[in-house]
Amino acid sequence: MARTTPPRPVDVETLFPEVAGHRKTAVRLHPRLGEPGARESSLGGPVLWPLSEPWPHCEDEHPRTAFSPPAQGSVPLVPVLQLFAADVPDLAFPGATDLLQVLWCPFDHADGYVPRPEIYWRGGDPSDLRPADPPRPAGAGDDYLPDPCVLHPERVTDYPNWDLPDEVADALEARFDQLEEETGWSYWSHLSVSEGIKVGGYPTWTQDPDWPTCPTCRVRMEHLLTISSSEFDGESWRTWLPIEDTPATGTIWDLPYEQRTEIQRPPGLMLGDMGGIYLFECTNCPDRPFAYRSDCS
Repeated sequence: MARTTPPRPVDVETLFPEVAGHRKTAVRLHPRLGEPGARESSLGGPVLWPLSEPWPHCEDEHPRTAFSPPAQGSVPLVPVLQLFAADVPDLAFPGATDLLQVLWCPFDHADGYVPRPEIYWRGGDPSDLRPADPPRPAGAGDDYLPDPCVLHPERVTDYPNWDLPDEVADALEARFDQLEEETGWSYWSHLSVSEGIKVGGYPTWTQDPDWPTCPTCRVRMEHLLTISSSEFDGESWRTWLPIEDTPATGTIWDLPYEQRTEIQRPPGLMLGDMGGIYLFECTNCPDRPFAYRSDCS
């Protein structure tokens, strides 16, 4: 079943033409529990892997937290996201690649106290790729091990929230407040940045933006994708809950906890306190340098 974000309840660009020049296209992936195959785009599902390439491991020292390995040493990475170009045509795949894979070490790292992701761009001869059978890391917690989900990609428009330039935000503050007072719709929660796990658009920051700079060319990196803990929160659900998941009566919060969780947090991830991990890349440099950031409420 497709997932469709409701149209915004007001015309953002008519009310606030100042934000129009900052719009970006995002692709909400809408993961839902399922049984994806290794040759399908998925979150937490089986992945393809080159026969000639050993499965990657994390060799980092891990801080002692509630999410640390039982013993220091090599930790196998776990598959998080697999995207084929045909499913996300808005994503600019480099060169002749047509497959993006995100893996991470499922234990806290000192940088953000979240899993440490790695990305892989693949292309060329698909005959070298086979369904992987990766080792399962001992002692990893369920919060960092996504349940297998099929994806329902959907193009949406993002307007900046935390990334709205200060001078624009200051100029619009009174009109934002007036709209919320008259209609109940908040630019910040309901009209700006799309929620959930997504490609492109703006990061769904929960704190001040922390854009990385490319270590090679010193240019600010571009947002590649967001892996968040939830599709929406207690405020944003009014515009970011897909139409197909809207209850026939009552609201999403009237559903039994287990049923609501399958809609709000299908993969079962919990990154900090309902936080997210944001992946960035530099498209100016041929080797596409990569970085990540994280935050939570």
